[in-house]
Amino acid sequence: MFTGIISSVGAIVSLTPGEGVLRAVIESDYDPAGVAIGASIAHDGCCLTVVETAGLKHGMRHSVDVAAESLDVTTLGAWKLGDKINLERSLRAGDELGGHFVLGHVDGVGEVREVSADGEGWRIVIKPPYEIAHLIAPKGSIAVSGVSLTVNAVDEAGFGVLIIPHTWSATTLSALKAGDKVNLEADMMARYAARLIEARRNI
Repeated sequence: MFTGIISSVGAIVSLTPGEGVLRAVIESDYDPAGVAIGASIAHDGCCLTVVETAGLKHGMRHSVDVAAESLDVTTLGAWKLGDKINLERSLRAGDELGGHFVLGHVDGVGEVREVSADGEGWRIVIKPPYEIAHLIAPKGSIAVSGVSLTVNAVDEAGFGVLIIPHTWSATTLSALKAGDKVNLEADMMARYAARLIEARRNI
């Protein structure tokens, strides 16, 4: 379980294809003493298990194995050496819930349609895949590349989110441009509400 509040921006330093998996090594400013083998970390919103760690002078490197299905249904299959990615450690009992409940299970990949300045912040318009469009509503929550955001508007072009300066500088959202792909996870409550409505219709 996560909150969508990014705790580090990591960099991909190694990618090694294997049989059915991709081994990725990520460098970050995390304290290696606080990251155990088997820990869950969200990588651009996708929950992955730490399988190796190595301490650095300033920070650490950790390794994850990405399954073929995750490569197919998220943006992780397009990872390249040097790419920056949003990282979040899993939620612990007693932690502040600053965003919203995020599972780390990507619902679909959206396409950035527009990035523009909006006052002191920025506005990003994203076209979601058809399958999850009905789960996105104005004032609702959504995770974009792992970042907890509030939906500002929804129309035929997609949905818009407003990014404050802190989030812009503390995540990879500032690097987005039209045509880029992003991992999307709809709000958990919206997902269950939609499932309940569907079940009632089938009664």
